[in-house]
Amino acid sequence: MGSFGTTEILIVLVIVVLIFGVGKIADVGPALGKAISGFRSAVKEDEKEEKKEEEEEETKPEEEEKA
Repeated sequence: MGSFGTTEILIVLVIVVLIFGVGKIADVGPALGKAISGFRSAVKEDEKEEKKEEEEEETKPEEEEKA
């Protein structure tokens, strides 16, 4: 099984346009962009939560030593 060439990619694109139409394909770009930005924001929120939990764990033993 070889790699895809220009001809094969063009054939696939023509089939996709015939099946979905140009209007549906134009809607895919913005939807994909929203999905990617949503994924990025979720990853950033998760990283913030992990850092917050790590900071809480680091300060917890210090508080126990003082008591």
